[in-house]
Amino acid sequence: MSAIQLKQIHVNVQNKHILKGIDLTIEEGDFVTLLGPSGCGKTTLLRTIAGLQKLDEGTIVIAGKEVANGSMSFHMDPAKRGVSLVFQSYALWPHMTVFDNVAFGLQIRKLGKPEIRQCVMASLDKMRIPELADRYPGELSGGQQQRVAIARAIVTSPEILLLDEPLSNLDAKLRTEMRAELKRLHGELGTTIVYVTHDQQEAMTMSTKVAVFFGGELVQVDTPRELYRHPKTLQVAEFMGSGDHKLNQVEGICRNSGNECYIRTPLGDFRVAEEDGDPDRGVVMTLKPEDIVLHEKRKEGLIPVKVKDVHPSGAESLIRIDYGDVQLTARILGDPEFEPGQLLYAEIREDRINMYDKQTGCRLEPVTFYIKPAMEELQR
Repeated sequence: MSAIQLKQIHVNVQNKHILKGIDLTIEEGDFVTLLGPSGCGKTTLLRTIAGLQKLDEGTIVIAGKEVANGSMSFHMDPAKRGVSLVFQSYALWPHMTVFDNVAFGLQIRKLGKPEIRQCVMASLDKMRIPELADRYPGELSGGQQQRVAIARAIVTSPEILLLDEPLSNLDAKLRTEMRAELKRLHGELGTTIVYVTHDQQEAMTMSTKVAVFFGGELVQVDTPRELYRHPKTLQVAEFMGSGDHKLNQVEGICRNSGNECYIRTPLGDFRVAEEDGDPDRGVVMTLKPEDIVLHEKRKEGLIPVKVKDVHPSGAESLIRIDYGDVQLTARILGDPEFEPGQLLYAEIREDRINMYDKQTGCRLEPVTFYIKPAMEELQR
């Protein structure tokens, strides 16, 4: 049975159409991240699932039970949906101890004191903070407050845990630690988790599936590996390649040669399926920095490039290189002693290249083979 089924979800907020026909199925035990830039609708969708935001059209089914139906104006109370929500701001009560903050939901259910204490301490143990039980939120660090908020969310053993950018207020080191903790917690509890973030690294490291949003629309749902290797659209590729990823983009054009269709780019020619081979169509080729391998010695099949500049960052370095009029960025491990103007030879991992229609932004597939430029062309 699916944990959550969303069908044609439409939501308007202050006369703005925020969610535009969202269809999404989340299976039991999944860790699904709603990923996208600010304002794309991902938090609104999370709040709609939780019942804090009413939908205008569509249906929501949780654990086989319909909890919202726009056409019937049906909206189940949030407390009856079997979900628990962790807010970005933690929302801890400052006048209550950690123990009482975590115990609050159990007290509402009128459980006995022994059972409440057992459940609270078990929840604090899972978050590895039992020693904080008697402290107040104001005495805790941001990371400790975050753990308390999650402990409070899981103490009632919810079927579904909703997390709204819970790590955004933490520094880089704490974010890394909490990612590991959340992944461990998901493995131990097996709870279905729906997680909102705009951080690609969070989505890639923790999720079983990632749902990418733009402008209130769901663009792609895939495993982190498939999403990273084969973005469905150029927009997704650019978003996944923002920040430290620095996606390389090279423009090309589609040509016909006899019965074959191919894409001509400065880095070589690529054959594509005939249905994707409209002549004279603009194409954008994308290649990730880690899929360019640099060599100091010339070998057959490599293209000569010149180092433009080097950006070391400890464990890895970004190397900007020029091939004629084309500028590329390569990522390599360590801190190489390359100098601006130095001649190197680049190996392109053609199996990692993606091609996109420049006008529609849709990915072209399959790319069946790669023809490197002739050596005399490389020496231009």
